[in-house]
Amino acid sequence: MKSKFCLGLLIIAFIFQGSFFRVEAKQFDYKSAEFKAVASQFACTCGCGQDHYECDPNTCNLTTEFKADLVGMMNKGWDKDKIRKYYVNIYGEEILTSPEKSGFSLTAWVLPFVVLGAAALALFIIIRKWVKKKRTEEPVIEYQNTEDEVEGEILSSMIDEERKKYL
Repeated sequence: MKSKFCLGLLIIAFIFQGSFFRVEAKQFDYKSAEFKAVASQFACTCGCGQDHYECDPNTCNLTTEFKADLVGMMNKGWDKDKIRKYYVNIYGEEILTSPEKSGFSLTAWVLPFVVLGAAALALFIIIRKWVKKKRTEEPVIEYQNTEDEVEGEILSSMIDEERKKYL
């Protein structure tokens, strides 16, 4: 009899456990830090170039609907990664403000900077070689022929004599 009574109490406690232990889910709003972390990872598709947290809801109807969906998902218990995967499956990686840190996305974001750095380094090396080559060349010394000097002096003396005659 005692075991039946304990079993009955256990069944009643199991049925009404929600009323004995109330655990309230955290409610999120547009100003919470968690919402900011989730909304700022998605780029607004209206063309403003901002993320959904920063986009002005007065001028963009897309962001008001998107924010309402995000708050609804967060209040249902979805975490940041699950929401991210959901929107990436719908819109693709174009909706993300920062690329995935793996695979082709990382290569596509890093490769232009690597190529630009390599080109700058190659240009630096080429210019340095040109400067060194210019320094190693011997300076050209102009040798004047003594005959040219004598002819120049004779010519200038003749010009001076003619000038003295007429002036």
